[in-house]
Amino acid sequence: MSRPTSPPAAASPAPPQQPMRGIAFKVASVCVFVAMAAIIKATSGVVPPGEAVFFRSFFALPVIVGWLVWRGELRHGLKTPNPMGHLWRGLVGTAAMGLGFTALGLLPFPEVTAIGYAAPLMVVVLAAMFLGENVRLFRLSAVGVGLVGVLIVMSPRLSVTSDPLSMAETLGAVVALGGALCAALAQVFVRKLTRTEGTAAIVFWFSTTASVLALFTLPFGWVVPGPGTAALLVLAGILGGIGQIFLTSSYRYADASLIAPFEYASMLLALGVGYFVFGEVPTWAMLGGAAIIIAAGIAIIWRERKLGLERGRGRRAMSPNG
Repeated sequence: MSRPTSPPAAASPAPPQQPMRGIAFKVASVCVFVAMAAIIKATSGVVPPGEAVFFRSFFALPVIVGWLVWRGELRHGLKTPNPMGHLWRGLVGTAAMGLGFTALGLLPFPEVTAIGYAAPLMVVVLAAMFLGENVRLFRLSAVGVGLVGVLIVMSPRLSVTSDPLSMAETLGAVVALGGALCAALAQVFVRKLTRTEGTAAIVFWFSTTASVLALFTLPFGWVVPGPGTAALLVLAGILGGIGQIFLTSSYRYADASLIAPFEYASMLLALGVGYFVFGEVPTWAMLGGAAIIIAAGIAIIWRERKLGLERGRGRRAMSPNG
């Protein structure tokens, strides 16, 4: 579903830590993003994914710009010394969004959510490959276990038959995994951007880039949506902007390692929305695989938090004042 999961850079000095406030913002962002994804799924039978990406990105911009004006960051916050970095982040992020929206139209809602959890697992490997981060055996083992969980979730969809419905579900599983890979790449690009860019630039230029890139899908069958569908798509864009603001705010008030596990609350919400809204009954393979993925993700978060605390103690020990 292409939700941003890595902490954006702070554009201004961080306020004092308020863990409960940070957790509240994180949970609110999860709820908003699940609602947005449910709207995209509800309209997927009418509107192609590229058009949905445009509505999601373009109508998030007024919300984001209003937020930046309110924080006094619009004038200087959008300047960037690294436009190509934003372009590459926009390309892979838009691809992740488009693939995720495509998968929502082909698979049950909770299943797409579970496969999407592969993204933070892949980030561990990609960060080691492209950012030179030191990844040891514990985290690599957790990634391996998590990817086994992904295979369990996908396994019922990987049988090749001539049934059109089965073939569509197989395509949906592959597309969802491709979306997770693109989302992981996008997170790696965000990590690189945070070295020189502020929150305002990262958030604004991604929505702008995604809106422009989505227009290139016009020749592939955009439709004129009815008033009800158009209203839902505009609402999805507004919710996307609100969710981004809530997510950014959560990282201002609490450490990433503290609030990251609350991302997995989206599975409970996805199960509820899938069952009560779309009539989707989860399979045991999906539930078991999702549980393994979540456990592996939490293990990685715990390990990164522990390493962060150890690095912090090391820096204090080396400080001449400590």
